Amino acid sequence: MPNDRPFTGILLMLGFCVLAPLGDGMAKLLGGAVVLGTLVLARFAIQAAVLVPLVLARGQDLRAPHETRRLVWLRSTLHIAGMTMMFASLRYLPLADALAIAFVMPFILLLLGRIFMDEQVGPQRMIACAVGFAGTLLVIQPNFVDVGLPALLPLGVAVTFALFMLVTRSLSGRIDPIRLQAIGGLQATLLVSIGLLVLPGPQASFALPGTGALWLVVLMGLVGTAAHLLMTWSLRCAPASTLAPMQYLEIPFGTVIGWAMFGDLPNGLAACGIVVTVAAGLYVIVRERNLARRAIPTAPA
Repeated sequence: MPNDRPFTGILLMLGFCVLAPLGDGMAKLLGGAVVLGTLVLARFAIQAAVLVPLVLARGQDLRAPHETRRLVWLRSTLHIAGMTMMFASLRYLPLADALAIAFVMPFILLLLGRIFMDEQVGPQRMIACAVGFAGTLLVIQPNFVDVGLPALLPLGVAVTFALFMLVTRSLSGRIDPIRLQAIGGLQATLLVSIGLLVLPGPQASFALPGTGALWLVVLMGLVGTAAHLLMTWSLRCAPASTLAPMQYLEIPFGTVIGWAMFGDLPNGLAACGIVVTVAAGLYVIVRERNLARRAIPTAPA
């Protein structure tokens, strides 16, 4: 797009890469104290509670433009599916492992952006994504025999969030990011509430957590709202294919957060993978910054 600002988009995505695993870590801490349905409902209800008053104070409408309504509902549905699978996987997997398995997502996003949005993907970005994906494989060290079927949940997260980001990119130029997140929070709260009423099972229910857990639930919702707001802004500034390699930085940040919260540390092979993914992400940052500088027209003498 002609108004793209790649370096700004990369900085915003970097903020997302820090806050998103922090919110996931809080969700993992809450896994034993709060049922899954309640956790997902709280995540979106807090998003709506924070952003709806802000949108109304700015005099904006909480209805999506008519031509975008189907996409906005699709985005909310994808967000619910991805968040539910991620929270569920964290009940069985270490934080770093869940993130690492889910990180086939940027590679999927790169291909989807090229196929469906006709975004230009040069060989250097393809190589950077391939290197980052190779680093991810080093971190994953899959052992599905021990973990079982829950190990497949992050793969579902990867596909779902790749589609979510693609839809967000198509909407980002037509709806203000804060307004989009507020509408998404309201829609998701409505859909999850209906789901809790009609779906069977102990995890598809609402149970008010205790006081200590309640404060952590609120903080998780605030962090998650801020993270996805940054992601929405980033997609307004840069193509999804540009931001895809940056997503790999969630792995080292998630590893640090997992160590701080749960004492989980990667072994030597996983540490090598983290170095590779960070290197690929930093390469993209430097390259996009240089390209952005070259694109600025020089004033005539």
